[in-house]
Amino acid sequence: MTHTSLNRRSILAAAGLALPGLALLSKAAQAQDAQPPAGPFRYKSGDGQEVDAERGYFEVPEDRRIPGSRRIRIGYVRFASTAKNPGPPIIYLAGGPGGSGVRTAMGPRFPIFMALRAVADVIALDQRGVGLSSSIPDRDTTTPYPAMTHAGVTAWYREEMQKAWIDWSRAGVAMTGYNTEQNADDIEDLRRHLGVEKVNLWGISYGTHLALSVLKRHPNSIGRVALASLEGQDQTIKRPAHIDMFLDRVDQVMGADPAVRAAIPNMPALMRRVHERLEADPATVTFAGENGPIDVKVGGFGVQLLASALVANPPQLSMLPGIYLKLDAGQTDSLASIIPPPHRYFGISGMPEAMDMASGISPARLALIEKEAKTAVLGDAFNLPMPHLLGAIPGVDLGEDFRQPIRIETPALLVAGSLDGRTPLEEQAEVIAQFQNKTQVRVENAGHNVFEAHPEVTPLLVKFFREEAVSDTELTLPPPTFAVA
Repeated sequence: MTHTSLNRRSILAAAGLALPGLALLSKAAQAQDAQPPAGPFRYKSGDGQEVDAERGYFEVPEDRRIPGSRRIRIGYVRFASTAKNPGPPIIYLAGGPGGSGVRTAMGPRFPIFMALRAVADVIALDQRGVGLSSSIPDRDTTTPYPAMTHAGVTAWYREEMQKAWIDWSRAGVAMTGYNTEQNADDIEDLRRHLGVEKVNLWGISYGTHLALSVLKRHPNSIGRVALASLEGQDQTIKRPAHIDMFLDRVDQVMGADPAVRAAIPNMPALMRRVHERLEADPATVTFAGENGPIDVKVGGFGVQLLASALVANPPQLSMLPGIYLKLDAGQTDSLASIIPPPHRYFGISGMPEAMDMASGISPARLALIEKEAKTAVLGDAFNLPMPHLLGAIPGVDLGEDFRQPIRIETPALLVAGSLDGRTPLEEQAEVIAQFQNKTQVRVENAGHNVFEAHPEVTPLLVKFFREEAVSDTELTLPPPTFAVA
């Protein structure tokens, strides 16, 4: 779901491109953060700034549908309001699924967290199964690493997910509780824990998918929502045709640079050529493994996965022309410096995969996506591990009622970037139609991480949560510069 699956997180981290809110906690970080005490502490941002904060916890059933389900702890960090008369607390809902709100606040969104304190308390929430709320134990993968082809990667994810599910279930984890409806009910329990009548929601990507479920299940508990990079109830799996439309827009932006256009007459055509050649004849790429060099077959599907990770935001998107030109020239060794080695690439952490499988997809949309994927530039690689994991764990799908759109009267500020390659504008338009009382902000040439992309977005968020008038707004950033060397 936007949904950045583990392989995309690993690719971004290996290339020094990790996105705030999308990085999984390392085992060491999980161990360190598992039992920090509740109460006041000094929160430190990634750039060394410090601020007073409060760490808190509350307990919820792991699966509310199971009588006597074990209780799990949900953790958060509260940044106290600087306002004389604070409004309803603002709860940040991270993307992923699997993103940590607490760690997101350490990154480029830290100034936004601080600015919103002028309105209300700001809550950086770690959703169930993540960070302070982690309750799914780490486990080492046991399935041998596959070739990075469609068949190899799909088979690996299905086998490893089934093994992991059995291991976690035997350890007493109610894996069926890790779905977006239970996640939404956690927000309602957090509201009660805070002792307030209403809360406001601020979310991005999967966080908007979660917010939609909260609005469906607990509409009277929510005052306002500010959401970016929207993902709808039936959009866990993005339409390949919409990704193609995005890539066509990117090609048009690239065409404005004569040097780039001379080197690449048509970017989607170049990408298709590379994918088809490598899927037919995978390259052997040597990676640095834990116990020495590892040779891995990388097919076109592996390159499609790489591209799927890099289209989210312009700084990474700008790398694609140079990568594909090298591959088209046969320089496949370059992949070893971009794709992480297998021990970092292949892994399953539980929460993201369970959330995605539970949100699922409607039969009609699945049929459409399967048809489009046959001819799309990125095929079905863009959505890994879905639909590849569909049916791997029977009985977890939340069903059609969960995926049905709703009419939303809650005041909403909806923010989008024109070069968002994770939740393309065509997908977001379907979600926007559900909101009846909305203000839209579009940032030209911004990507998926649109909240921090333009300095004028933060003041608009502050005004909106203050319940001041905010008009539809168009902001502009310079177009990305594409590297062809």
